[in-house]
Amino acid sequence: MIEASKNAPFRVALTGGIASGKSTVADMFAELGVAVIDTDIIAREVVQAGQPALREIRKRFGSEVVDAVGNFDRRALRNIVFADEQARLDLEAILHPRIGAETRRQAEAATGPYQIIVVPLLVGSPLLGFVDRVLVVDCDEDLQIQRLLARDTETVEQARRILAAQASREARLAIADDIIDNNQDLDDTRRQVRELDERYRRMAKRS
Repeated sequence: MIEASKNAPFRVALTGGIASGKSTVADMFAELGVAVIDTDIIAREVVQAGQPALREIRKRFGSEVVDAVGNFDRRALRNIVFADEQARLDLEAILHPRIGAETRRQAEAATGPYQIIVVPLLVGSPLLGFVDRVLVVDCDEDLQIQRLLARDTETVEQARRILAAQASREARLAIADDIIDNNQDLDDTRRQVRELDERYRRMAKRS
């Protein structure tokens, strides 16, 4: 388990299902001067060309997950892991220790009143032991599917498979200390972020 040090700053894990609006919410916190550490960004960095993780991924999954110039083909690997549970577990075994180590390094270097750590796959993650509070960005599954189709998902069936491969909405909500309802417009989401920011600043001072 990844544990925080005794003198660590107040840390909030921000999680939610794919296309729930995590990045939008994280950007809103950043606009308020909060340090944001995004494990999605870290995950992209550790698989850049020349990185050991990419070599391991290519060895495990084959050359089809690397494009002609040596860059990671995220879509090709996504199609593999969402159809094969063991493949997904193998990928996590390669990536998660590296993502966890870099997340901790960035968190220990960050400043500000408190920290937001964006962790899409928080349910069951050792990063739960690294944070003081869990914030879940929640929205209806139909809205998630609409957003996935507007991005790069090709069919409703593919979108549903992606959702099914993640922790359930119920499992995410079960670990939540706070919830942002992201079913409405951006102004409503921003209002909720401002209210939580004020609460977290008070909690950080007390801690």
